[in-house]
Amino acid sequence: MCDTFVALPPFTADGSVIFGKNSDREPNEAQSLEYHPARVCGKDEALRCTYISVPQAKETLAVLLCRPFWMWGAEMGANEKGVAMGNEAVWTRMPIQRKGVLTGMDLLRIAVERSHSAQHALGIVVQNLADYGQGGLCGYGDRRISYHNSFLIADSQEAWVLETAGPLWVALKVKGMYSISNGLTIGEEFDEAHPELIGTARKRGWLKKGEDFHFARCFSDYLYTTFSASRTRRERSFKRIAEMKGTMDVAAAFEMLRDHGGREYRPDSHLLGDRICAHAGNRIFRNATQTVGSLVAHLKPGFHTFWATGTSAPCISIFKPLWFTGDMAVDTGPNRPKGTFDHHSLWWRHEKLHRAVLEDFSTRAEALREKRDALEKEFRMMAPEGPGKECGELTAAAWQTAWEKLTEWTDIVEGSPIRIRAKFFYRRYWKSRNKRAGISVPRRSHKEIST
Repeated sequence: MCDTFVALPPFTADGSVIFGKNSDREPNEAQSLEYHPARVCGKDEALRCTYISVPQAKETLAVLLCRPFWMWGAEMGANEKGVAMGNEAVWTRMPIQRKGVLTGMDLLRIAVERSHSAQHALGIVVQNLADYGQGGLCGYGDRRISYHNSFLIADSQEAWVLETAGPLWVALKVKGMYSISNGLTIGEEFDEAHPELIGTARKRGWLKKGEDFHFARCFSDYLYTTFSASRTRRERSFKRIAEMKGTMDVAAAFEMLRDHGGREYRPDSHLLGDRICAHAGNRIFRNATQTVGSLVAHLKPGFHTFWATGTSAPCISIFKPLWFTGDMAVDTGPNRPKGTFDHHSLWWRHEKLHRAVLEDFSTRAEALREKRDALEKEFRMMAPEGPGKECGELTAAAWQTAWEKLTEWTDIVEGSPIRIRAKFFYRRYWKSRNKRAGISVPRRSHKEIST
């Protein structure tokens, strides 16, 4: 489960466009943060996606991608032209194709690699959806998971929402702000649509005679949409952006992606995945609700700054700056992460810290909050207002600092006593995940103050 939002003028403080997304996947499904330079491709070159091959473009743009380690496609990404894009799993009444199609993440990556604007990216997704279809098996541990997709696409001038149901689609140009989660959101108002959209709804009996067409009402799968808790998360993000009208900035975007619904939060206290910053918690409703990566794009005409964690759990992660200047200096370790612990991987090193924090979230997360905020404030103060050679140096320095702080914070957390112990079934769930990943979480002897 995931959440994606965008804020445009008049909601942003500086007249920019601010895009943000959390990627929620299974706890051991490490996410790889990658930079790929622009390239000229060979004639008649084939592009191997997650399950099928499609023709490659003549040229591709430089891109920053956050992708599940085992997929070709990406959950979110941006390119050198300032196009930022995120996708969401949605469940609809239309049949799902499990073989011989592109995944939603494939559709996103293809669009990010080729698009020069948000509307251009929308057209690329629509064309590839028509040519190759969507679906595929999209789970890592649970290989039964398959779904349709929605997308939020932004550049420095505008943003678009694109929602799909099988081969059908509908698009809405954003006015001011928007957020999407794991349910269809577009209703009676939209700007573009598949020519057979309304006819299909009427033919299948989802649009009754005399009723006005409403995309979400006609095509949503009620059961999956309800238990994804997407409405709760989307209402929360909408409310937060609305409250910040005229003041939304990058720091506020970070806090949006860290939102737990309130300051006093325990990840072992709820059943459904109804928090924007998601922590997995049970096999039924919260196994695929771990926020494994986060991205914020600050888009201004002619200058784009990106902020990524490269790690899970944004509530205890550091957002670090990135610019498309030369070879983007993303230091996530010598090895791209896989499905088991790797001491040389930034993602897995941080995940070990995260799982130690989960032993007593209330106490341990709070202990890191001030340190995290102070460091990010320093990064934001250093970030330039326009392009320059210092961008690459600042990126490299920020990511090096993140490695150093990760070691320091891990020592602090692992050395602190447990004051408020997590509930039994929650601990049991994480013990199983840790064993599969090969993570050893140190436990200090402690006097239990509260259970």
